[in-house]
Amino acid sequence: MSLNKAIEHGKEHRKEYCGSKAIDKTCRNHGGCEWCEENRKHKYLVKEIAIKERMKEFDRTDNPC
Repeated sequence: MSLNKAIEHGKEHRKEYCGSKAIDKTCRNHGGCEWCEENRKHKYLVKEIAIKERMKEFDRTDNPC
């Protein structure tokens, strides 16, 4: 059944987008808006920062000068 037929006969059960998802297409799941992308990738950004700090610390302890 096509989407138009389903809507016409009352068989469509999808929820409508609400909030910012209804306004901006890029703000949906796996979207590209900066705000949502940063929220989604926060865990990886924190890990990356921690790795860079550990590398700096390792470089300082490795060099006796």
